[in-house]
Amino acid sequence: MSDAEFPQSTDSGVQDGDFEPVSVFEDETNMDLRPGADNCYKCSVCDTTCPVAEVDDDFPGPKFQGPEQWRLKRAADDVDIDDSIMSCSNCMRCDDACPSGVPLSQMHNTARGAYVDEQMNKLSREYIRNRILANYGLLARLGSKLPRLTNAVMGNSVVQTINEKLLGITAERDFPEFAAQTFREWWAERGGPQVHSEEKRVAYFHGCYYNYNTPEVGKAMVRVFEEFGYEVVVPRQRCSGTPMFANGMLDDAERAASVNVSELSDLLEEGYDVIASCTSCSMSLRQEYPELFQLSGIEEVAANTYESLEYLRIHEDLDGALADASVDDRAFAYHAPCHARNQGLDRQAVELFREVDGVEMDDVGDSCSGISGTYGWKEEKYETSMKIGEDMFEHMHDAEGDVGMTECPTCSMQMEHGTGYEIKHPLQFLEDALC
Repeated sequence: MSDAEFPQSTDSGVQDGDFEPVSVFEDETNMDLRPGADNCYKCSVCDTTCPVAEVDDDFPGPKFQGPEQWRLKRAADDVDIDDSIMSCSNCMRCDDACPSGVPLSQMHNTARGAYVDEQMNKLSREYIRNRILANYGLLARLGSKLPRLTNAVMGNSVVQTINEKLLGITAERDFPEFAAQTFREWWAERGGPQVHSEEKRVAYFHGCYYNYNTPEVGKAMVRVFEEFGYEVVVPRQRCSGTPMFANGMLDDAERAASVNVSELSDLLEEGYDVIASCTSCSMSLRQEYPELFQLSGIEEVAANTYESLEYLRIHEDLDGALADASVDDRAFAYHAPCHARNQGLDRQAVELFREVDGVEMDDVGDSCSGISGTYGWKEEKYETSMKIGEDMFEHMHDAEGDVGMTECPTCSMQMEHGTGYEIKHPLQFLEDALC
C-alpha cells in the first residue's frame, strides 16, 4: 500500500487531533483527507508529470483535481465537482511524483465517484458508454460464450462505426479478440494445480483480460510458478475494479472488491500469498482497495498481494535460474506501465532479463503509453491518448528489436496499435526460458 492514506509530512501545521473530521463528499464518512490536502504546498510537480496535462492545454491538472477541488468543496457545500475530473486518465503518476505525500489519486477517485453519482446525466451517452467500459468483465463473460461469433461481429467495420456514433467508443482501435478457451476453462480442464506444497502456496488473481483475451499469460504464470515448486490455486474472483475506478463507478468497484477480498482472505488464512500478473490489478488490491473501502480483511489482502515477477525476485534465485537457461537471441523493447512505476516495479524486467545471454532489453523510457485502460477507447480521448503515446512509439521504433514487452494488457494494446509490434508479457519469456 502507498503512503497516500497516511501522508508522511505535516509541515503545513496540521497535526493529528488539531481538527474535527469533516465529510467533504456525501456518504464518504470514513474518509477525511484534510491532512493530505493541507500538505499540498502547490509545487506543481504533479502537474508537470501528468501525461494528460502535457498534451492537453485545457486540462487543469492533478493539483486542481485533488487538493484545490478538495478545499473548494470543504469551504462551500454547493460547489460542484469540475467536469474536467473525467479527463483524468487515472494513471496515478501524480501519487509517485508528489514530494509531500498528498493522496492525489484517492482524491481523484473520490471526486470522480461523486461527480458521476451527483452530477452526470444517467441517460447521457457518456454515462452509458462509461458504465459499459467500466464493467468489461461482464461483457467479456458474455462475449466469450461464443468467441468466434463475437470476434467477427466486433471486428466488423460497420459495427465499429455504429459503436462510435452511438456510444462514443472509438472505431480507430481493433476490439480485442476473445480466446477460443478462457484461462479458467483451461484451468478446469487440466484439473487444477499440478504441484502441491505446504510451504510454497500462491493464489492467482488473473483479472479479466488474461482470462478472456490472452489466457496464454495466465498459463505461463502457472507453469513458471509450478517450475519453482509452488502450489497455485485460482480462486473465484471479480474484476479488480481498475476500469470502475477510472470511470467513477465506485459502487460497482466496491461490490467487486467485497467478493475479491472475501475469497482472498480465506486463502491467506491457509498460507497462500496473492499473485497478480497485471500491474493494474495488483495496484487495485494493494492501494486503491484500502484507500477507498472499509471491508473486513482488506488490509491483510493489500499487505500480501504481489506482482508475479516481483514475487519471484523476492523469493527465488531468478538470476541463477536464468543463468543456466538456453534462449534464442531475442531483442525486446520494454515499457514499464504507470501502475508498475507507482509500485516501484518499473525496472525489474530490464534489470533481470538484460543479464541473460542472447537477450537485448531496451527500456523505451518513462513515458506513459497513453491508453490508460478504458481512457484511450473513448472517441473524444483517442487523439489525446495517441499524443501521449508518441514518445513511447518513437523509442520502440528506435530499439533494437521489434518485439515489445510490458506487464499491462492495455499498454500492450497501445504498443501494438502504435507500432505493429508483437507484445509479450515477462512471464511468457520466463516460460520460454525455464519451462
